[in-house]
Amino acid sequence: MNTSAPLETTEPTFASLVQPARAAGRTHLLEPEGLALARLLGIAVPVHQLIPHGAAAEVDLSPFPGDRVMVKVVAPGILHKSDVGGVEKVERTPAAVAAAIRRMEERFAGCEVAGVLVEERVPYEASPGGELLLGLRWTDDFGPVVTLGLGGIYTELFARELRPGRSTALFAPADATPERIARGLSGKAFSPLLFGGLRGQAARIDRDEVIALLQRVLSFAMETMPHDLLDFEINPLVVAGGRLVALDALARLGQGPVATAPPRPIEKIRHLLAPETVAVVGVSEKQMNPGRIILRNLLAQGFDPTQLHVIKPGLAAIDGCRCSPDLRSLPERVDLAVLAIDAAQVPAALGEVLDGRAAESLIVIPGGLGESSGSAGRVAELRAALRRERESDWRGPVINGGNCLGVRSVPGRCDTLFIPGHKLGFPQTPAAPLALLSQSGAFAIARASSLASLNPRYLISFGNQLDLTVGDYLTYLQDDPGVEVFACYVEGFQPLDGRRWLAAAAAITRSGRAVILYRAGRTPAGAQATASHTASIAGDYAVTRELAEAAGVLVADTLEDFEDLTRLAVLLRGKRVDAWGLGAVSNAGFECVGVADNLGRFALASFAPETRERLAAVLAGRRLTGIVDVHNPLDVTPILDDAGYEEAVRAILDDPAVAVGLVGCVPLTPALSTLAPGTGHREDCARPDAVAGRLARVFAESPKAWVVVVDAGPLYDPLARDLAAHGLPVFRTVDRALRSLERYCGWRRHLLAQ
Repeated sequence: MNTSAPLETTEPTFASLVQPARAAGRTHLLEPEGLALARLLGIAVPVHQLIPHGAAAEVDLSPFPGDRVMVKVVAPGILHKSDVGGVEKVERTPAAVAAAIRRMEERFAGCEVAGVLVEERVPYEASPGGELLLGLRWTDDFGPVVTLGLGGIYTELFARELRPGRSTALFAPADATPERIARGLSGKAFSPLLFGGLRGQAARIDRDEVIALLQRVLSFAMETMPHDLLDFEINPLVVAGGRLVALDALARLGQGPVATAPPRPIEKIRHLLAPETVAVVGVSEKQMNPGRIILRNLLAQGFDPTQLHVIKPGLAAIDGCRCSPDLRSLPERVDLAVLAIDAAQVPAALGEVLDGRAAESLIVIPGGLGESSGSAGRVAELRAALRRERESDWRGPVINGGNCLGVRSVPGRCDTLFIPGHKLGFPQTPAAPLALLSQSGAFAIARASSLASLNPRYLISFGNQLDLTVGDYLTYLQDDPGVEVFACYVEGFQPLDGRRWLAAAAAITRSGRAVILYRAGRTPAGAQATASHTASIAGDYAVTRELAEAAGVLVADTLEDFEDLTRLAVLLRGKRVDAWGLGAVSNAGFECVGVADNLGRFALASFAPETRERLAAVLAGRRLTGIVDVHNPLDVTPILDDAGYEEAVRAILDDPAVAVGLVGCVPLTPALSTLAPGTGHREDCARPDAVAGRLARVFAESPKAWVVVVDAGPLYDPLARDLAAHGLPVFRTVDRALRSLERYCGWRRHLLAQ
């Protein structure tokens, strides 16, 4: 095999490949140009020769090794030649090659054909691991992304059948160090096939060679994307003779220089989250409209009414707050202006703010600004006005929204949510170290309601990101010492804001804090952006997930997971997760079986002799000896009482082999005080000597991470609420508890291993 060079006499440059294509009006490189680009990246290519369309079909076959050659059509509009009969394997004889060229020209007579490519047939093993896909794609969210996975006929099969993140390795320029690339390759389905180790198989290629190639490709991407290049794909990239050889290459060109907007002054977010002066536009004098609710919520937070302005012509005051006829008439520049008005009125109101420099930040409540048809002109008008101010000495205000529910900041005494406080019911407790950042306002308050025992330090509904983005907020809040968990619901990133968000997320996770992400809008839109396989197997969601997990982010698969992981990250943040040894106890046999059936990476710890003695004493004291054997999970039956539960849980958590615990409590037994006060019984689950109070004390005193399961109906909701109010992570089924606990513990242990 000769893979040293094609039949050109000079080495091309990337510019020399792009310029002829642009001059011809092409948006794609032809296959010979794609192979030349592969060579620029240090990848071997077969011997090949392009026979221009209409030229003589005689080919000098002496440089081609072997007894067969490949004949391929080369046409700008045909990207996947094998699907349409554009590839033939023929004998390496002048007659056979000439006949194949004629067939190609006849078969594609109605197409724009540049010529026919005669290419060396490279022998290689076509089993899984012998054919790879190397893709380079520009993503609007994250910029350049490099993809490596199984290629050839296995590409879509493995992407479809394997667990997300297992079929393909994805890298961004931030991952360009050898150590990060090596971590990204580990755990992928193709790694043992490529680098050896599967049932003693030898490596097909050296891992360091692949890492060096990925570094070169990432560096090349930073230099050329997106202005010169949008996509580049080699499929298949085969392993032949211990080397990587590109057999086919596809490239899509960029559209030239890309304009960039001036940076947003995100330091002004402090005016939005902790304002000293606020103006509200859109307050009704007679109705509880959104503006009036926002005014009331601000006052309920203890905001000084003398620093709270209402924009309302013809009135002196509303709810004790003075009125001004318009934003220009404010006696001073305010920290925050809230626009609770119709979308059509927003441009004029923003104009007043910009003309008079009336506010350092704005919250734009209404929708119809970017998410509805016909609003593009209005959004362009607003952004153009902002760009002009960004270049001034003032730099203009920062804007949250539009189409947002508002913002709630406990340290800033600021609540601009247009939902009445009595409908939300935030607990009257100190703020939890949680920032809930959500593109959807309804999602934000629904999750806050479900996490009822937690009072988020910040709840930010950022809407359609007209100005401020989720990346801006994460970047700004990463230095807030009062936040240890950042829970983000994102439907879409603004251009390159995904990269900004990832940088902040990586900094947060390196500090030992948690970032949780639910990426909504998991559509195939990314795959529609290009005809390459790269986009179909590495669409927007796949890229988001892989890069986020590489940055240490906990990615939630479902809305349920998002809620559970947020709860665990807040409530278990100070607890130890040293190993996978699980200790479990329940008063129901089905829960013990459920634990064994849902262990995942957990292993049931073997209790030490001292633990067995303590548990035997607990059982003997309740006359359960002979009924219950001491093992893990421990089934204490419905006979064990409140005090016995506490003793058993303490003994299990004290065991040196137990790293993580699960306590199941099916509360219908009369032996436990699990009901709220009522008629027909004397129970009170809130009593300090009831099981909830006892478990709360154990949780406060134990350094280990553990959760409790209350598997019962609404009658026992007060018990679950009481446990949650004491800071325990409460689940209602054992399988959900173990699934979420495994994800959380795996994330914690991964961070410790970094």
